[in-house]
Amino acid sequence: MGNVLKVERLTKRFGDLLVLDNWNIKLEKGERVVLLGPSGCGKTTFFRIVAELDKHYDGNVEIFVDKIGYVFQEPRLLPWRNINNNLKIIRDNETKIKEIISMMGLEGFESLLPSRLSGGMKQRVNIARALLVEPDILIMDEPFTSLDLNIKLSIIEDINKLWERNRYSLLMVTHDIKEALLLADRILIASQRPSHILNEFLIDLPKENRNLIDSNFLSLEAKIMSFIIDQN
Repeated sequence: MGNVLKVERLTKRFGDLLVLDNWNIKLEKGERVVLLGPSGCGKTTFFRIVAELDKHYDGNVEIFVDKIGYVFQEPRLLPWRNINNNLKIIRDNETKIKEIISMMGLEGFESLLPSRLSGGMKQRVNIARALLVEPDILIMDEPFTSLDLNIKLSIIEDINKLWERNRYSLLMVTHDIKEALLLADRILIASQRPSHILNEFLIDLPKENRNLIDSNFLSLEAKIMSFIIDQN
């Protein structure tokens, strides 16, 4: 299928503090990779490097596509602009804006300011904004941390539907095994700082088995959890 991202021997320090230690990661076109690791292991630092927000590192990071959509942990919407105008900043195309608003379940909320939205709706706008650029790679930095379970599951379902339609590459970080299993083709396990990649799990679950009570889902969750516990 071809790589859209290749990371080789990536090492990152903040002064004398070693954060990322010799990371090697590949992401193929249309592939969904989730990085699973503890708080403080450098997941967000890694994403800042991939998003070209941090260019001070050792090693090699090659990106073979032009368009990257970034979903932050917090929505970071402009409070004085309504939803439609928050999206228009990214791409001034009413047809595309209406399309993504419909896809993300935001119809009827276009004229509201962010202060009038729930946390879940704000995060839908956050994701819509990233998808509006029609990204080759969608980067998601712990996007569901502050959301209730039902809201989280609803948004993940929408993201999976959009992926089925557009087949962009997805790179997400989380510390939640369930989130990873609902979205990933591959899960990479990162260690505590100084962080390196401990293991890789291939997730060959068909769509109908990607739910929280499916026996195959629960078996994989237990396998990954057991591996993580064994590292402590």
